[in-house]
Amino acid sequence: MSLNLEEKKAVVAELGEELVNAQTIVVAEYRGMGVVGMTGLRAKARANGVYLRVLKNTLVRRAVSGTAFEGLTEQLVGPLLYGISKDPVAAAKVLADFAKTNDKLVIKAGSMPNFVMTANDVANLANMPSRDELLAKLMGTMQAPVTQFVRTLNEVPTKFVRGLAAVRDKQAA
Repeated sequence: MSLNLEEKKAVVAELGEELVNAQTIVVAEYRGMGVVGMTGLRAKARANGVYLRVLKNTLVRRAVSGTAFEGLTEQLVGPLLYGISKDPVAAAKVLADFAKTNDKLVIKAGSMPNFVMTANDVANLANMPSRDELLAKLMGTMQAPVTQFVRTLNEVPTKFVRGLAAVRDKQAA
């Protein structure tokens, strides 16, 4: 079903709004993928905050022209699925994880602002920890010295109480 001019403008505008806050675009070919697989992929993408759509390449070219993702236009050939996310790792993770279990989905390329990635770059990005995981590790690292300091401070009165208990037990015996 083809889109009329107004619908095309609406799609380009919607995509432009997504690109304003986007950190990553991942492009994958979905040739031969079934409805069940596509539905599962969309559910997983929605759960991870990834904007996932099948779009006409010409509309995407219009939407990315003049943005930091403009270098991606050379890769837009064939039936493509576009994953766009605000988290730099989320789109790559969702599509790469799904591609491991479904051989019909082939990651073609990706883009970060002013940087075009190959399929290998996208795979490497997918192996990185997410922003939330990195923040959790950072917080754990920052809390470790404080926690150790508190344990050390707590050890002085604990040893004192143990010493008093030992003296009391010795006198009682």
